[in-house]
Parts: sequence; structure tokens; C-alpha cells
Amino acid sequence: MKSNTSQAAKNQYANNKVEHVGSFLRPLKLKKARYDFADRVIYQETLRQVADAEIHNLIDIQLDNDCTIMTDGDFRRGWWHYDFLEQFEGIQGYKTRDGLQFKDVITKAYDVRVTGKIDFPEDHPSLAHYRFLHQAIDGFATAKFTMPSPNTMLYPHLRNNRHYADRLGEYVEDLGQAYQKAIQALYNQGCRYIQINDGFWAYLCDAEQRAKERASGMNPDELADLAVQTLNIALANKPEDLIIALHIDRGNFLSSWLYQGGYAAIESFIFEKLHNIDRYLLEFDTERAGSFEPLAKLQGTNAEVFLGLISTKLETVEDKAQVIAKIHQASEYLPLEQLGLCPQSGFASMEEGNRISYDTQWKKLKLMNEIAQDVWG
Repeated sequence: MKSNTSQAAKNQYANNKVEHVGSFLRPLKLKKARYDFADRVIYQETLRQVADAEIHNLIDIQLDNDCTIMTDGDFRRGWWHYDFLEQFEGIQGYKTRDGLQFKDVITKAYDVRVTGKIDFPEDHPSLAHYRFLHQAIDGFATAKFTMPSPNTMLYPHLRNNRHYADRLGEYVEDLGQAYQKAIQALYNQGCRYIQINDGFWAYLCDAEQRAKERASGMNPDELADLAVQTLNIALANKPEDLIIALHIDRGNFLSSWLYQGGYAAIESFIFEKLHNIDRYLLEFDTERAGSFEPLAKLQGTNAEVFLGLISTKLETVEDKAQVIAKIHQASEYLPLEQLGLCPQSGFASMEEGNRISYDTQWKKLKLMNEIAQDVWG
């Protein structure tokens, strides 16, 4: 595991020990505007104005909650991934017959598919979205851009597509190169912090999913190697003052989940073979994520791990003493100075949001700040 990030860039975040994953519950006014736009009651410009105003409000609330790294809450997205991916050349969003089955809920019927050679367009809407956020924050905090990992396109029904049939190596190369362009384009807009959300690594942690891959003739470790290649290509020419965080969780929709299994199955891939990852934001709020032991792989590196010990799925606010105890347990495998604290996922990875109250998400952020002060000072 190596990183080209300069020490000066890392020093900017040395005292930052709390992060949120990025998405927040959508305000009612924004939800209504999105529904009205879908029903053709209002024009896109009206929706944009509502989103602009609500993002400004969110920035103020993040400031009130001592957030030094801020996002737009995913307020312009319906999905954490599809809105970004379907704007690539060669990727198309479409309505499906069935939604994705989580543990006990089903999403809306929608997906993306590969229709041609994958590339990043110069007019991708996310560039304007980031530019708005960057200007709205105006230097008093870091504007973080969150994006789905290119590995989101490695699930079986996406990698086994007609355009790249029997050319998986070319598929991985094109994905990585398209993301390399995306990262540079965001950097050119002033972005200096990107968070890559990668559920595919959680998929490879799940014994049931690994068994299905084997049954289809695919070795899960070979898939992990492909996932490493894709990200390493994407980050190969990363500017030295750009911070990269990798967020891994096991599914997040209406407080339900998709995968289970600890990090042991992928530890050597994500902690040793990936390059240019500065921070890992890792789910650890339930037993489904396994133990802290794999973190020992990062000993001797300058990578950080932010422990996702705060649930965004449950209304109950965590017990401070119990969370602090878990942080100290993790420090048995990785020094305390390399650790931080975060929620296990976003509060609303999809626009429906998790089954918690609007106020609770802010109580949980406040708790994290209190814990950080107690643990790291």
C-alpha cells in the first residue's frame, strides 16, 4: 500500500478525527420538489433552485455541528450511484422489472447497463454540482465530493455485458481510465477531497456471494484483483494534494442491508494492493462487519481508518462509553493516531432515507464530536 499524497496535504487533516459519510435525510421541501418534477408539475430550473437553497441550509447546519469536511448531502441525487454512473458515455440508466432485494425491503425498479465504450464526458453534471458546493462553502471548510466506485460496475449482470463480451481486461481498463478523467476533472474544479463509495468490496466479504461466484466459474480472489486494478488505474495519476477516502459498507436502504462478512476475505487486497488511498471509512457497527483484526495490515503505513461505529440505520443514539471502548479495542491493532470515527454509512444513500428522524442524525454527529474530544482531545 503506497500513496503519492504529500505530507502537506495530509497535515491539513491531521486534527480531523470525525467525518460523516456524505448523505443526509432529504428535507420535506426538497422531497416534494423532486416528486413534483417527476410528475411534471414543476420545471427542472425550479427543482434546481430548491436544491440550491436546501444545500445552503445543509452547509449552515454542518457548520453548526463543527463539520470541517462537508458535502451537499447527495441532495441532487435519487441514488448514491446511478445518478453519477448513468451520465457516463457507454452507461445508461433504465427502469427494470424488479427492484434490488435488500434484507427485508426492495428498492425501486431501476438499474444501469453498459451500452458501449465507457468514457467520462466533459459535460458530466457532477462537475457543475461540485462547483456549486465548492463556491457555497467558500473556503471555511473542505468540500468533499462523493462518488460510487468504478467497481460498482463489476457485479455479474454489469460486467457480463454484450459490448465487452469476453474482454474483461479491456472493460476494467476503460472503467479505470474513465474514472481517472473524472477525478482530474473534479480536481480542475477545485476539489481536493474525494470519497469513493465501494459496496463491491462488501459483496466480496459475503460468503454466500463468494459461493455464487464460484458456482458461476469465477474465483472471488480474481474478482478482487480486478477491483484492485480498476481503482489503481483510476488513481494512478492522482495529484499529490488530493485526498482519497475509500468507504465500504454492506448496503444501506430504508435501514436495511445487503451483505455480511468481515474484512478478512479482502484485507490483503484493500490494505496492501490498493494505492493512493489516504483514509478508509469502514463499517463496524454490527457483528456483520467482523472484528478489528484486519486493521493490523495497515501498521507501518500512513493510512487512516475511520471506524464506522455509529449506526445510520437505528433511531437509538449510541452509548458514548461503549463506542469509546470499541475505539480502544481497535487501537490494539492500529495505533490510535491512525484512527478516527464516522457513521457506518450515509443517513440517506437513496432519497427515501433511513428509518430515523431528522433530528437524530444531528444528535449522532454531535455525539461523534464529543467522543472525538474525549478520545483524541
